Amino acid sequence: MSTDAKICIRRALISVSDKTGLETLSQTLAAKQIDILSTGGTQTFLENHQVKTTAVSNYTGYPEIMGGRVKTLHPKIYGGILGRRDTDQQVMQDHAIDAIDLVVVNLYPFRETVARADCELPVAIENIDIGGPAMIRAAAKNYRYVAVVVDPADYQQVITEIDTTGGISEKTRFSLAIKAFAHTAEYDTAIQNYLHKQTTDCINSSAPVTAEESNNTSEQLFPERLGLSFCKQADLRYGENPHQKSAFYTQQSPSSAATLATAKQQQGKALSYNNLVDSDAAFSCVTSFNTTACVIVKHANPCGVALGSTSLQAYQRAFAADPVSAFGGIIAFNCSLDKETAATIIAQQFAEVIIAPEITPEAADVFTAKKNLRTLAFGELASVCRPEYNYKWISGGLLLQTTSEIAPHLQETEIVTERKPTETEMTDLMFAAQVVQFVKSNAIVLVKDGQTIGIGAGQMSRVYSAKIAAMKAEEQAFTISGAVMASDAFFPFRDSIDVAAEQGISAVIQPGGSLRDGEVI
Repeated sequence: MSTDAKICIRRALISVSDKTGLETLSQTLAAKQIDILSTGGTQTFLENHQVKTTAVSNYTGYPEIMGGRVKTLHPKIYGGILGRRDTDQQVMQDHAIDAIDLVVVNLYPFRETVARADCELPVAIENIDIGGPAMIRAAAKNYRYVAVVVDPADYQQVITEIDTTGGISEKTRFSLAIKAFAHTAEYDTAIQNYLHKQTTDCINSSAPVTAEESNNTSEQLFPERLGLSFCKQADLRYGENPHQKSAFYTQQSPSSAATLATAKQQQGKALSYNNLVDSDAAFSCVTSFNTTACVIVKHANPCGVALGSTSLQAYQRAFAADPVSAFGGIIAFNCSLDKETAATIIAQQFAEVIIAPEITPEAADVFTAKKNLRTLAFGELASVCRPEYNYKWISGGLLLQTTSEIAPHLQETEIVTERKPTETEMTDLMFAAQVVQFVKSNAIVLVKDGQTIGIGAGQMSRVYSAKIAAMKAEEQAFTISGAVMASDAFFPFRDSIDVAAEQGISAVIQPGGSLRDGEVI
């Protein structure tokens, strides 16, 4: 590919929904005596900004029809875009087709439309762009002779090249073509995912189904072909280990919901791969509680989780659960973080990242004393966005499962022993069950009075996780007697229950389903 072969721009076609930066671009083109073709709202916008245009319908001699569904689908448009300047000149001349050298198109706002709560299927369908993707793909295919721009962020580069060289280089056209194909692929993926969601929404909201219908539910929940589209937000310094390269991508879905990806970093160094992994674990855990909570995460596992009447009390109790592991951890809150809490954290421990819905200005001032400390504010807790699916890459493929939400299932908890838990025990059991879902399996969590006192994570044997949890509690001099225990999966043997009994654990919550459930109970 010759990277310095430039094309001169004599004619441009502009048809955009997002008019950001359009005034500057169009006025630059007009000042260079470049003919501009446009449609509908774009033409009105340009003429309102004193930019002379030719309506596509006047250029083709064919009116817009079907309520605007058909306006650019015409040989004079696609011939002008697709024509090879060294092969198709005679055909273009015979059919009075003028070359179109620059295509500036972005698409109907489909994702923005379907993100609205009041959007219904007919409205979504009407916001599926047809002519736009076709023009973009045609221009991208013919990048040797045509420049295509789909992102307003690229307008300045186009303006600069035209101003300084009189044209657009092949290197730039090739780069813009790659971006254009990614743009249309992402658009089609958004449409596919929305239409598939109409099916899954029907499944989730329908009346009770028959056994035969139930067998088909999983098949309907997961699309036959899975389309994923992400946009790179940043290159990271390295991955999980220094020898690995890494980047951070986000899904391009318009939403005001709080996520780790949309959180505002208020200070500190750029987030690393491990920072993001651990921060996501802390964010997911702390936002699962609807009362004031603090979570401290180390190596993607909670090492301390606690409730409190204030952010300070919740933090102090979470830190006390395992102060050794808390060093260099991620601290997350589901409430506003104030000056007193900030000062206590700074005085008490080293932290990599601190996350909260809001960090007060006074607290932010305290954190400036630690310039490398990263602080993130993710906004209103009421609008937290949960991922619909979990993805896991394996050799040659991808596993997909629905996201685990333990809270709805806790309402169906069954007491299978003769003694019923006390009210305090039941409260702690519910808390422990919420925490354990965020601990790597095999996972055991010990809880007393709304505070984790021991966590055993990631062991090959569940009984060893139970022993580690008890050991952690003993190291911090917690009184284990009367505490409760949660397991993330069933107990395959009674050994973990024996360990719990030896320590004085008073109640256990677990999913059940073992062949030895009777013995375990």
